[in-house]
Amino acid sequence: MKTSLLTLALVAACALTACSKPEATAPVADSSAMPSEAPADAAPADTMASDATAPANPMVGGAAMSADKDIIDNAVNSKDHTTLVAAVKAAGLVDTLKGPGPFTVFAPTNEAFAALPAGTVDGLLKPEMKADLTKVLTYHVVSGAVDAATLKSQIAAGGGKAELKTVQGETLTASERDGGIALTDSKGNVAMVTIADVMQSNGVIHVIDKVLMP
Repeated sequence: MKTSLLTLALVAACALTACSKPEATAPVADSSAMPSEAPADAAPADTMASDATAPANPMVGGAAMSADKDIIDNAVNSKDHTTLVAAVKAAGLVDTLKGPGPFTVFAPTNEAFAALPAGTVDGLLKPEMKADLTKVLTYHVVSGAVDAATLKSQIAAGGGKAELKTVQGETLTASERDGGIALTDSKGNVAMVTIADVMQSNGVIHVIDKVLMP
């Protein structure tokens, strides 16, 4: 009888021990191994890449240049090109340079015009000199949108020089100098491009530091 009671006590103790053990819990997954779920409003990678904006135009004359505006609408905002704008108006070329083009304009600064012999600019702005003024201005314009990379390619292909046919009819000679682009006119004057690739809705402007003469 004593043996039976002892056996029952052991069985009961084992049962109680089993009941008191904590339940096994499921292993917690390592969050670092789980793929992160993108937010519901996240744009696909290819869409985000397509939204990347092109490099902004350089500032000219303290003003922002918009690639959505035409050559005239941008030039009038540059404080460094007031003489050029006045000359374009005097020559009656505003409508032409607001046209579809495209045009490449080598735009002399006010300082470039000021460096001409005394009285030159005032003389060209006289109504009776309109034909001569038009020749000078159109000598700074080339048909088509020719950016700096294209110019350098043309220079390399030409063995160091590229002949650019201007709207005026004569040519400018482009070459590389000290890593920049130089333009030589028919009289041997040399202008350097100081600000390249100012993109316009109807072409491109390259700012230059000298007035070129046909």
